[in-house]
Amino acid sequence: QVQLVESGGGLVQAGGSLRLSCAASGSMFGFNVMGWYRQAPGKQRELVATITSVGSTNYADSVKGRFAISRDNAKNMVYLQMNSLKPEDTAVYYCYANYFNPSMRYLEVWGQGTLVTVSS
Repeated sequence: QVQLVESGGGLVQAGGSLRLSCAASGSMFGFNVMGWYRQAPGKQRELVATITSVGSTNYADSVKGRFAISRDNAKNMVYLQMNSLKPEDTAVYYCYANYFNPSMRYLEVWGQGTLVTVSS
C-alpha cells in the first residue's frame, strides 16, 4: 500500500522556523514529483512547493525565499524547511507524491496532513 506520513508540524511564533518531513512508502518504482500543499481554514488547498526526482523545484510566490523543499530519493523522504514564518502560513500542510504502479498507471497519493500554526 502506497502511503505518505507527515511529521513536524506544530505551533511557532511569527519569524520562527519549522521543518516538515514526509516519509513515502509502498511504490515499486519510487516517486516522481513530490511536494507540499496547504489548506488554511475557509480556503482552497494550494501549492506550496514541489520537487522532481532529479531535484527541480517549484515554489508558490508567497513562500519563495522563505521555504526550501528537498528530498532524499534513497529514503523516499521529502522535507520542507520553513523560515521566517508568518501568521498567514497557518494551515494544514499535506504531503503529495505521484508515481507509476506496476501496470505503469500514473497515480497520486496524499498524506493525512499536519497542522502548522504561526502565532503573531
